[in-house]
Amino acid sequence: MQYTAKYQSPAGEILLAADEVGLTGLWFEGEKFYADSLEPEHMEENHSREKELPVFETARKWLDIYFSGKEPDFMPPIHMIGSPFRLSVWELLRQIPYGKTVTYGELAKKVAGQRGLSRMSAQAVGGAVGHNEISIIVPCHRVVGSDGSLTGYAGGLDKKEWLLALEGVDMETLSVGL
Repeated sequence: MQYTAKYQSPAGEILLAADEVGLTGLWFEGEKFYADSLEPEHMEENHSREKELPVFETARKWLDIYFSGKEPDFMPPIHMIGSPFRLSVWELLRQIPYGKTVTYGELAKKVAGQRGLSRMSAQAVGGAVGHNEISIIVPCHRVVGSDGSLTGYAGGLDKKEWLLALEGVDMETLSVGL
């Protein structure tokens, strides 16, 4: 069973979702794949399953530290649900250091290496990155285009730019994609 809670961030309202294992979702209000993995009854106004769980308290502490401009030194329990391919891409996202960026192409090379392939499509990797259900904590915002463009963030390019600036990324080397 999934439960939800809300978090008010400086970048906008965030919906948190969790099950008995851990956090299953973290979405900015109105983002492209907002609450995509939630059971339909969560989206009905009168049937919300809002409940205070320990994982929500831990996630809020993590977000409080993060939004204060510091790197949290712990991770809330997470429960990522997806295909083996998506799970492998999301695991690589978790390895991107705070305040750093990588390109979709660099991630594609790593996935290809893990799978024993000579190459992997950066677009396929981009699709998996874009469907990351636990944004910010699993930092899909740290992935940029090969030319440094800020492309492909389901939460919106304005939020991606804001998050990277919060982390101290040198924004002079990046550009907003067209």
